[in-house]
Amino acid sequence: MPYLGKSPRFWDNINTDYIIAGKYTKTLDYKSMAKHLSRILMQIFQENYKLGDFIVAGRNFGCGSSREQAPIVIKISEVKAVLAKSFSRIFFRNAINLGLPVLVCDTGKIQYGDLLKVEIEQQHVINLSQNIVCAVKPLPR
Repeated sequence: MPYLGKSPRFWDNINTDYIIAGKYTKTLDYKSMAKHLSRILMQIFQENYKLGDFIVAGRNFGCGSSREQAPIVIKISEVKAVLAKSFSRIFFRNAINLGLPVLVCDTGKIQYGDLLKVEIEQQHVINLSQNIVCAVKPLPR
């Protein structure tokens, strides 16, 4: 089933502290934890994010600590997928283990607010705003 949504656009090296600050990870109540997405991300989400949208980033998304709460709060916030040129290895594994789609693709041509159609099974992202198809790298075996 394809996902359709818009693309808040982020930069390279979004670390886990940008996603969820350590002081908010001392609970198992993940819904309350998700309310504390970093102010940087939350400001962008509040202004532009709608349920079902995607996170689009550059290189090395999720770098920093091995904090498993980072992909958890993204998933609880109902982000449908995270698209980036590359991911930190630990964030990537944690996201996959939690069922958060993390897709490695060339995000360089995706602009802020573009309408995207993500087809995970077909391993591509269609940028409907620019009529571009981006191939998604298959998951490692």
